[in-house]
Amino acid sequence: MLQQMRSAAKYIWIVMFVAFVGGFLLAETSGLLGRSAVTTSSVVAKVNGDEIPYVTYQNAAASLAQQEEQQRGHALTLDERRQIDEQAFNQLVTERLLHQEYEKRGIGVTDAEIIEAAKYAPPPQFRQSPELQTDGQFDPAKYQRFLASPAAKQQGLLAQLEGYYRTEIPKEKLFTQLSGDVYVTDARLWQIWRDGHDSATVTFVAFRPELTAVLRAAVTDAELQKYYDAHRKEFERQGRATLSIVSISRHATAADSLASRAKVQALRDEIVKGAKFEDVAKRESDDSVSGKDGGLLPKGGKGRFVKPFEDAAYKMAVGEMSQPVATQFGFHLLRLEAKKGDTLTVRHILKLVRQGDSATSATDKRADSLSKLAGGADAPAKFDSAARKLRLLVSRITVNEGEPASYMGREVASVSAWAFGGVRVGEISDLFDDEQGYYLVRVDSLVNGGTQSLASVKDDVREVVARQKALDALMATANAFAGGVTAATFESVAKAQSLAVNTVPTFARTGNVAPLGGVSEAVGAAFGLPVGSVTGPVRTDAAIYVIRVDKRVESDAKAWEAQKTGQRIQVTRGMRDQRVRLFLDGLRKSAKIDDRR
Repeated sequence: MLQQMRSAAKYIWIVMFVAFVGGFLLAETSGLLGRSAVTTSSVVAKVNGDEIPYVTYQNAAASLAQQEEQQRGHALTLDERRQIDEQAFNQLVTERLLHQEYEKRGIGVTDAEIIEAAKYAPPPQFRQSPELQTDGQFDPAKYQRFLASPAAKQQGLLAQLEGYYRTEIPKEKLFTQLSGDVYVTDARLWQIWRDGHDSATVTFVAFRPELTAVLRAAVTDAELQKYYDAHRKEFERQGRATLSIVSISRHATAADSLASRAKVQALRDEIVKGAKFEDVAKRESDDSVSGKDGGLLPKGGKGRFVKPFEDAAYKMAVGEMSQPVATQFGFHLLRLEAKKGDTLTVRHILKLVRQGDSATSATDKRADSLSKLAGGADAPAKFDSAARKLRLLVSRITVNEGEPASYMGREVASVSAWAFGGVRVGEISDLFDDEQGYYLVRVDSLVNGGTQSLASVKDDVREVVARQKALDALMATANAFAGGVTAATFESVAKAQSLAVNTVPTFARTGNVAPLGGVSEAVGAAFGLPVGSVTGPVRTDAAIYVIRVDKRVESDAKAWEAQKTGQRIQVTRGMRDQRVRLFLDGLRKSAKIDDRR
């Protein structure tokens, strides 16, 4: 809600409150995928033999979830929580792998290094904190005073700061070892520049197999097996489920909109009569993030807020309070706190447009009936029976693992995570709900993700092999055309053979040129021959091209020289980051990770 008007809270410290009690209770009472009951000594994973306790994983996930909920201003959906759990697991695995690498390389951190870093290299959260800035810039003096203040020690921030540097300094040392020797030569920089700035214009004839030719191509089982074995990774698929879904709408009416506007007007009248805007915002605003701060929104310039809100704010004088302002979020009451150039400081109170009490009561009662009739059932027929009894339309939707479910043109939270959370075909969910309505779903079919068997992707494999055979059959025709043309006779030979001639406007060497198959061999061929030359047949996955190079413009060496220093910094940074990423990817691929979730 109000995503365009939010920003993170003032600053979120590295170490958050750990929800140990919730993790402990879950660890004591739950099972881990059918294994024995989980206890505080249970292990969620082993990384090269090093154990990650289940409670550590639960606490890490709970901490990340708490941060997300604070930033978003609402409880996480099942979809969002599942992503958080995966993020927490991956972070813990990476930490274990890094610590193992530190030990192997003898990398450590001293107290003196921590003190030095704490004084002169504050974490990004501190640099971005408004309380530690002067005129919009980080103020080292304010930061030093903050470190020396009793509050920093009493709140435990100094201990947390030490923990941060004990993690970050070894990591920085390792990354420096990995990428400190990266250097980009002038020749490499010039080639990168040329790839993006050399350009060409070409004329081409494309030989594409017709659909009928692909369908007619004979493909044997042995050919299917051979291709599948060589390209097995290409047939990895997301998990996919087909669901039946019914919904009970919470849509507000025009009368509800008028009621919401009237409520905002009443709040305005209350403030005019003497109530404090901040107090009313804390009590009444439906924007849970700014409401806690008395309706205060982060400073923003043009484009910071949604259009009707912004239009109203820029027309106001400092200290002025608006009339009710309608946006897609509901109705707002604004007060302009400060204006400096285009930068505004605004407080607001938001009232969402919701169903009235009587309509809400009727909707909730109907949803309760749906839940009692079929919620959580494992008898598929109960779903259809409940839909008939309550006269609800049954729809079918397809969802992909890791992606939110989409229904009636909008996302429905938690449905996808539930469908891929270990349920069986025929199982019916408990009732889901959001601001739009209530939902009940049933799993009608379920395909697990990962590398698929040949039997399950046989049609896809056959299409690929058949297309390759159809291209093979076209190669003789393409060769005959290429052998019979020169630059001067390109169009005439094509016309005589009733072939379409196409021209591609200017494009770069690294361009994604749709007429030539995107980023393909055909694009590269356009830069491999002199102007006026005609290529031989150039084969891609979808077509065969014969290309004439009509024009080429070489890069401007002076323009390159003028920006070379900045380019070297940028490319070097990118290459160092890439080397670190590749190292971490390799570290994980070579590790023995026993995932017990």
